[in-house]
Amino acid sequence: MCVERLQRRTGIALWRQVADQIRQSVLTGMAANERLPAEAELATRFGVNRHTVRAAIAALEKEGILRAEQGRGTFLNDRKRLSYPIGPRTRFSSGLEDQAQTRSGRLLSSRTTPAPPHVASALSLPADAPVIQMATVSAADGVPVSAATSWFDARRFGEIAEIYAETGSITASLARLGVDDYTRRSTAVEARHASREDLDLLGLSPGAIVLLTRSIDVDPEGRPLQYGESRFAADRVELLIDSAPPARPVGII
Repeated sequence: MCVERLQRRTGIALWRQVADQIRQSVLTGMAANERLPAEAELATRFGVNRHTVRAAIAALEKEGILRAEQGRGTFLNDRKRLSYPIGPRTRFSSGLEDQAQTRSGRLLSSRTTPAPPHVASALSLPADAPVIQMATVSAADGVPVSAATSWFDARRFGEIAEIYAETGSITASLARLGVDDYTRRSTAVEARHASREDLDLLGLSPGAIVLLTRSIDVDPEGRPLQYGESRFAADRVELLIDSAPPARPVGII
């Protein structure tokens, strides 16, 4: 495990920095079921006390990254990350159908609101045009893997939140509203620490990393349908850039 010097007096708790570095080691090379060094060794490496190391390990156990076995030590869980393809037809459900037995979407909240400038631009709408804003969580085999905020033109898709609450599927909701197909125009990706809200929604501990995607979907005529910002738990999902030609969609969340 590669260890960097901790940054003190930065406002970031030492246990969180230790957890971040262990998590980074997991993401960049630790083998499944590999045992972590003993608490005392980790404390010496990081220059912290064992209580700080315990707090970091406890946070990673809560996320499911590590497991403690009494009398044996702490091990990296044997849990393969899901590969989520991003391409011309990005679909949550069909993209994970060979990796998870169940995929589901849940509506957390919705409201009609004037479009913020970046949303109006993404949807090619006038400034302050009414949009439907939806907050959702998607899960695979009962484990939350992403939280999203999506915006739709309220004049065109005024009932989409009610339909999504019933179907749990963006594709099925759009189909009911007369859109049988759509494609991804663009996706931007960045990594960041999870917000307090995402910690709760995704069942993560402070310091966890999420992959943020900002995307625009368009109908066959090229008109924007949806602008979305999705946050994926980085230890559960890897984003796979798919350059294959578009195929007909199957079902999605």
